[in-house]
Amino acid sequence: MLISVSSWPSSLPSNELSKNLSILEVFKNPADRWPVFFILCLSALDFALYFLVSNPYVLGVYFILMIIPKSQICAWNHHHQHAPTFKTLVPNRVMEFFYALHTGVTTNLWVLHHNYGHHNNFLDQTKDESRWTRDDGTQMGELEYSLLITVTAYYRGYQVGKEHPKEQREFILYSLITFALIAALIAYNPVAGLFLFVLPLISGLFMTAWATYDHHAGLNTENEFEASFNNTNRWYNLFTGNLGYHTAHHYKQGLHWSKLPQLHEKIKDKIPEELIQRTWV
Repeated sequence: MLISVSSWPSSLPSNELSKNLSILEVFKNPADRWPVFFILCLSALDFALYFLVSNPYVLGVYFILMIIPKSQICAWNHHHQHAPTFKTLVPNRVMEFFYALHTGVTTNLWVLHHNYGHHNNFLDQTKDESRWTRDDGTQMGELEYSLLITVTAYYRGYQVGKEHPKEQREFILYSLITFALIAALIAYNPVAGLFLFVLPLISGLFMTAWATYDHHAGLNTENEFEASFNNTNRWYNLFTGNLGYHTAHHYKQGLHWSKLPQLHEKIKDKIPEELIQRTWV
């Protein structure tokens, strides 16, 4: 719930009060404030290093150390493309630029590939945009799947977009803008641009693909309650925004991430026990 006027000190100047309230009210759901804050702090750190550090060894070590922490941002980008964070267009588009730098997923790519594609087709491995089976029906390994999803993500997203022209146009436009800005960053400072933006973009897209393998691989079924692995571990869900409640997410994909645990409780009797994990690893 947003902070009410009555909860602020009466001595707070009205103009300052209005300013603070307006900042809070740009969010559709106040639960997004802290994730957005931390993600933008990482972006600020990246740009600070871009302008202040030129040593390729320092930048290389930073890139390696940040692979795992930044991989968690993939989950938040996923949530954003299901339920946009802000109430208005401009802050959403700005946030999507920073998400793209960390994850390699630009505006509407997951809307097309994941929301319109995977969510409609995850029970049919002949159509699923994130299919985990080969053409002969055998199951791919993690690395094979992750590499395939990484290299085909933009193509498959574009293909789904043929049935959703508005979202496809936005995907193409903002992808071009994003990559043009990245090209400018590389042109101005090639070494820093490589380690801070290009390599994280590629590794982020790969980590996103890799993370999705464990959501469905091996579950070939027409029952939506038996088609997803779940993880109820507290720490896993803290860092991924409750992505462990994956059956609930597929059951109601537009539901805000903060409400997934409650939905999971309502439907967990339909989920086989062996599909619910309680440890992070």
